[in-house]
Amino acid sequence: MIQLTSKVGGSTEENLGNLNHLNNFSKIDANYALALPNAENNSLELPQQDLNFKHTGTLSCRSNPCVNFGYEALEAKIQPGKGSKVNGFDSDAPKILIVDDHAASRMTAVALLAMEGYEVIEADSGSTAVELVTQKQPDLILLDVMMPGLDGFEVCQLLKQDERTRLIPIIFVTALNDRRSRIRGIEVGADDFLSKPFDRVELAARVKSLVRQKRLNEDLDHAEQVLFSIARSIESRDPNTGDHCERLVKLGKAFGEYLNLSRNQIRDLMWGGYLHDIGKVGIPDSVLLKKGKLTPEEWNIMRQHVLIGEKICQPLRSMQGVIPIIRHHHERWDGSGYPDGLIGENIPYLAQVFQIIDIYDALTSERPYKLAFSPEEALAVMQEETAKGWRNPQLMQQFEEFIRNSKQQ
Repeated sequence: MIQLTSKVGGSTEENLGNLNHLNNFSKIDANYALALPNAENNSLELPQQDLNFKHTGTLSCRSNPCVNFGYEALEAKIQPGKGSKVNGFDSDAPKILIVDDHAASRMTAVALLAMEGYEVIEADSGSTAVELVTQKQPDLILLDVMMPGLDGFEVCQLLKQDERTRLIPIIFVTALNDRRSRIRGIEVGADDFLSKPFDRVELAARVKSLVRQKRLNEDLDHAEQVLFSIARSIESRDPNTGDHCERLVKLGKAFGEYLNLSRNQIRDLMWGGYLHDIGKVGIPDSVLLKKGKLTPEEWNIMRQHVLIGEKICQPLRSMQGVIPIIRHHHERWDGSGYPDGLIGENIPYLAQVFQIIDIYDALTSERPYKLAFSPEEALAVMQEETAKGWRNPQLMQQFEEFIRNSKQQ
């Protein structure tokens, strides 16, 4: 494993002034690799007087599994000051992970990205890259396709399937006009592609754009987490519901998979488990926590929670699939529900699905005013309500089959 960290500040023009010989890297071809024969067994022979590069070890992945190279001399000249910006970002320089089993190719990308002010980390294999992503949480990954062992496609697929790393942009490095690799890269979730030899300007532009997009996505992700936290705090206001939201998330995922819903639909169902009652944050405790029956006026206040919840989540584009669940999970098949009195298929499908799992969990959970029903008792009650016209008969039949099949497993 090789880890290399560099920080270079200042504008691109200033950096080019300090590293003027690297202007020739606008197009880097196979001749560069030939200039470094047996790079894995020799020191990197770039002119030290031009680079102000302090070399602290030999580049040998085989004999030395972890060799560090420093840029102390270069940092001393152009280290960004406190509160300054690096390449348009705050002084917390974005981290770029470069994954390539060829040392010469790695060092080419390192030199170019160091000029742009990024903190650079290296990995010489796919397995090492996966470990470093977990440890370092880079802002972007420059990933070679063809590597021994775990190749670039497998690395990308692993990272994109993991909730902790799915937001990290991945740029695949492919041979020029390698159409097959590009198609496969799209299938496993690559965010962009670069061809060898690198164009310095194109590399800098693509990296900067994707890092900025990643940080915007993180801001959105943080906003979503705030909403989830609010939803949990609302649940804690009413100790009678227990872990209602957590149970709905699990049940929504399982039933969604049973119905062969898409990944996004299942995600919306799971998010609905947390957020369906978020509007209760606007309901007074005198109504929300009242023991006994609510008056007609109090019911009108309580019913506002679906509208309040919709308004809370409306500004977030990522919540657009969840909003119909929040607003319509109290509609009824015959039109007797609220807030809009929708009838039949006019009720959004995910709201219908969510309503069924919400009612089932309420029936099978113990509350101060009732004991927990058995699955059979709960299904019997729900079938009676379906006969009254409150539920989608076909969906109710599918849910009953789902519960019975789950019990047999």
